[in-house]
Amino acid sequence: MFKNICENKPCGRGEMGVAQGRKAKEQTLVRTIVVLIRNTTWRCGKLEKSIVNHLYKRHTNFGKTDVSVGDIIQNLDLKGQRKDECLDALKRLEKRNIVKLFILPR
Repeated sequence: MFKNICENKPCGRGEMGVAQGRKAKEQTLVRTIVVLIRNTTWRCGKLEKSIVNHLYKRHTNFGKTDVSVGDIIQNLDLKGQRKDECLDALKRLEKRNIVKLFILPR
């Protein structure tokens, strides 16, 4: 489900089309909800551990089980290249069945 959206395929409209495609992909990722399935960080990197830690802290004490990607990026204070690394880390965590990503309808 999530992999099809994040593929970087050229759309045949030159550089402007690629930039618009990237912007649409980022907007889709901002509308994505992340749910923690397992609280494990075995063989995870520093960024993945901080994402799982953030999701776990939000869930404790009867908090919300779902957090938006934009909220994660804002709370971890990620900008520029680190923002892209965060999105890649979320994809890796979903591949390892640690988190589940849900895309909200428009």
